[in-house]
Order: sequence, then structure tokens, then C-alpha cells
Amino acid sequence: MKITEAKFAGSCTRVSAKPKRRLPEFAFIGRSNVGKSSLINMLTGNGKLAMTSSTPGKTKLINHFLINDSWYLVDLPGYGYAKMGLKAREELKKVISDYILGSEELMTLFVLVDSRYDITRIDIDFIAELGEKGVPFAIIFTKCDKQGQSATAAQIRKSCDILLQDWESLPPVFASSAEKKMGKEEILNYIGTILTQS
Repeated sequence: MKITEAKFAGSCTRVSAKPKRRLPEFAFIGRSNVGKSSLINMLTGNGKLAMTSSTPGKTKLINHFLINDSWYLVDLPGYGYAKMGLKAREELKKVISDYILGSEELMTLFVLVDSRYDITRIDIDFIAELGEKGVPFAIIFTKCDKQGQSATAAQIRKSCDILLQDWESLPPVFASSAEKKMGKEEILNYIGTILTQS
């Protein structure tokens, strides 16, 4: 699948305030500074679509982008940003939870994990909660160009093995690099397959 058109469709903090036009949604989430905005911009071919920042915790809203006039790519706030105050963290958690559990149009939630490090307890707990709530998801390992190919592959295997201590099997797993455009075709084809089946 190719993205030929991507445009901002609105921001909200509650499912009730999302764009009125109901279409399939594919949402992206991860810990702060995991490279989410860069990945979204790479997938859409628009370097300015999602705001990128070196400051973690920049995205505070649920941002909908209309893709090919037929589905939404949804940019969710990052989770697990320690420097944010407790009250602000709780509010952000409510925003994320309200959308993930309340959006009937959500087809798949892509959980982004930094390929350079062991998967964190925050990620593991978040993914476990998705399983408990029955939320369909896939995992994208980001920044796969930042170290050697074999080191990246070994690190991804290690993180998957950590998850497999709690899971019988894993959902689809993708390796990506915003800079090298790695994973673009695989991720978009996966979305295309789901759209065809829905």
C-alpha cells in the first residue's frame, strides 16, 4: 500500500471529540522519545506532518491524520515520561486509556520500542494490559539504523524473548528506521491487509 495523501484531521483528549467522520484507525504509541513522530512522518512521506522534538513528552493530545481519504493514522501521547508531574501523568494516562479502550474504529495499536535497549518494564506492563483488555496490537522496533545490523537483530530477539516469558506467542513485530525508511513497506502492507479484510 502507498500513502498518496496525508492531512491533519483534528486533535482531541477524548474519544467523544475525535473527528466525526468514522473511518478505520491505526494508532501509534510508545515511550517518550522513542521516535514516534519521525516514524509517522516517514510512513506518510511528509516530514512535517507529526511534530518531532528532542524534548520528551511533547505530544499531549490525540492527533488524527486522514490518510488517502479512507483511514486515520492516530498519533497518541507517549507514556512513561518520568519528569512529568504525577497529576499530569495521570491525566495523560486517562487520555490514552479513554482512546484505546473507547474507540470502536481502532483496528490496530502499534507499540513502538527502542531497538537499542532491552524492552523496559513500563513497555512490558503496557503490553500486558493490552492483552488483558483484548486490544489488537503490533510491535515496531525503532531506530534500527543506530547500531550494527547483527547487534540490532540480537537486541530485538532479546526483547522478544523477554516478552515471551509472559506470552505464548507475539503479535506481528516490525523493525524500522525513520532515517533509512526501513520497515515502511512492511508496516503499510500490514495496514493494507487489515483494511482489505475489514
